[in-house]
Amino acid sequence: MDYKFPKEFMFGVSTAAYQIEGGWNEDGKGENIWDHLVHSSPELIRDGTNGDIACDSYHKYKEDVALAKNLNVKVYRFSISWARIAPYGVMNSLNLKGIAYYNHLIDELIKNDIIPLVTMYHWDLPQYLQDLGGWVNPIMSDYFKEYARVLFTHYGDRVKWWITINEPMEACKGYAIKGYAPYLNLNNTGYYLAAHTQLIAHGKAYRLYEEMFKSTQQGKISISINGVFFIPKNPNSVDDVMTAERANQFERGLFSHPIYKGDYPPIMRSWVDKKCKEEGRPWSTLPKFTEDEIKLIKGTADFYALNHYSSRLVTHGSDSDPHFNPDAEYITSVDESWLKPSVAPWLIPVSDGLRQLLIWLKDEYGNPPLIITENGYGDNGQLDDLDRINYMKGYLNATLQAMHEENCNVIGFTVWSLLDNFEWMDGFLIHFGLINVDFNDPQRTRTPKASYMFFKNLVSTGQLTS
Repeated sequence: MDYKFPKEFMFGVSTAAYQIEGGWNEDGKGENIWDHLVHSSPELIRDGTNGDIACDSYHKYKEDVALAKNLNVKVYRFSISWARIAPYGVMNSLNLKGIAYYNHLIDELIKNDIIPLVTMYHWDLPQYLQDLGGWVNPIMSDYFKEYARVLFTHYGDRVKWWITINEPMEACKGYAIKGYAPYLNLNNTGYYLAAHTQLIAHGKAYRLYEEMFKSTQQGKISISINGVFFIPKNPNSVDDVMTAERANQFERGLFSHPIYKGDYPPIMRSWVDKKCKEEGRPWSTLPKFTEDEIKLIKGTADFYALNHYSSRLVTHGSDSDPHFNPDAEYITSVDESWLKPSVAPWLIPVSDGLRQLLIWLKDEYGNPPLIITENGYGDNGQLDDLDRINYMKGYLNATLQAMHEENCNVIGFTVWSLLDNFEWMDGFLIHFGLINVDFNDPQRTRTPKASYMFFKNLVSTGQLTS
């Protein structure tokens, strides 16, 4: 079947402040945890690079908006650098030049008929707040609420789509397994504490908007939740089916369940509590919400924001891969029929996994309006990027199938990423852009790839052509 995307479908492209902006200490910007990590321990980044200049979008934002405009996209998703707004993350000391930068960017987008979809926090906590403990310190939820207040005040008259936190689960890994900045090794204790604080922070920002801004600004708010989709290794095995469901609850339910149903998934609570008891701990590593916190968080998403790239098979057991939660007791594997991994070894194309995930989310949370806020493919930066085009075709087709055959309420799809950029611990070794950026050129020359034209054609016609 040749399905079509509806005319009002929100096609877009995504970026993030630390990955593209550069200008790391310019015009009063403070130091964040990524500035701190790459400068104090450059050896931790695979190619020893950093985001000091990145794509230089701090100076070249008009060029980026023009490239997005030429794609005919409806939406440009970008993130705001907290330390650019307030150098220490504290709202009694605002940086007016930083505030002005995002005003210029938002105005430029609107002038070009592009909807700004704004992420408040994409992993770049001001270093001063990290020195106070970062996301494992409960007070961080109040710092975040006050930061959100400043953003709503300055930008909410024009920004109608907000994401509070991007991939909070990955931010937790920066505390648990040295996955990202702040590069701490606090195991699941740090992981769950960071998750708990981020959920409360999200809830406080949402309620603040509801009480103070929504009646005049009329915007929508969500949180971008990521994760691979877990598929039973043996679909005829009850144990494997149960293991896949448990893995999905640990991965996706950790943040979705408190927002859509109130509290953590029951399976998660029972497994973590049991494990902690067996280990002789005096309390569970998974914190408990108070009744007020449950009320605060429940119902705080106006749409579901999903970041998704890949899937895994699972069966019961203990996995050695630190990126998956050992408390859930599952072993991941890859089907031999799946496509080979991209340059990013974690990114194995399994387009049907997205279709299955969209159905899972529909069934689990009552089919909320859903925007895929990230999906994309990593390669070596080649202009003739056929692997990326094939990946995109597969995942866009899976989205169409979910929409037309399963009535999944998908309203938007933003590709990661508009530009090749600084890819966290991988530096500049993996390229996700529809546009090539020459990082050896001081001008950071931008060259559209074949995938850029492919996506432009899709956006213009609403149809996947073979």
